[in-house]
Amino acid sequence: MSKTWEHYHHAAHHHEKAAYHFHEAAKYDQADEHEKAAHHAYLAHGHRHAAHHDVEAAKLHSEQCSMKAIPASAQVAKKKSAAQDAA
Repeated sequence: MSKTWEHYHHAAHHHEKAAYHFHEAAKYDQADEHEKAAHHAYLAHGHRHAAHHDVEAAKLHSEQCSMKAIPASAQVAKKKSAAQDAA
């Protein structure tokens, strides 16, 4: 499983949880149960990790796309020079 996919998967999970808690908060707010509404709003805010995973997935996707844009011969040369620098 690729890291990009993992980040998209985690982001989707956090977005789902946040949406659920925002929905619950709105439902309780309409019923004038403000304590429960505040609790669900707090839980929804806790799922802000979705943004982190969105950003990480975008970074990885961008890196993958830029690697595809570089000709294969240049990629091999870049890897060889990096290996020589490390040695």
